[in-house]
Amino acid sequence: MAGPARAVRELGRAWLRERGVAATIPERDNQIAHRRKRPGGPIDFGDEQRQRYRGRNVVERCFNKLKQWRGLAMRSDKTARNHHSGQCLAATLHWVQTFSNTA
Repeated sequence: MAGPARAVRELGRAWLRERGVAATIPERDNQIAHRRKRPGGPIDFGDEQRQRYRGRNVVERCFNKLKQWRGLAMRSDKTARNHHSGQCLAATLHWVQTFSNTA
């Protein structure tokens, strides 16, 4: 019997396929092997999707860098303005540090 996480994953993929949403994250090897046994075949992870995955990876790494700031990760600021200011400061410092390391 399949676990609840697997059932949700399969239902979510079916829902996305019905609406024509392309995959961004490549499937696991064991899922591709299982899908080859069934009609429909594996999802093609072509060049366009590789580019999207690279962009998604950059965004995720940026969020992880920002989360390293404890105050931002905990959302301990009292006002939204202060939280937004902290995000801007962290992003600016990260941007400056990135370009100063490459020079």
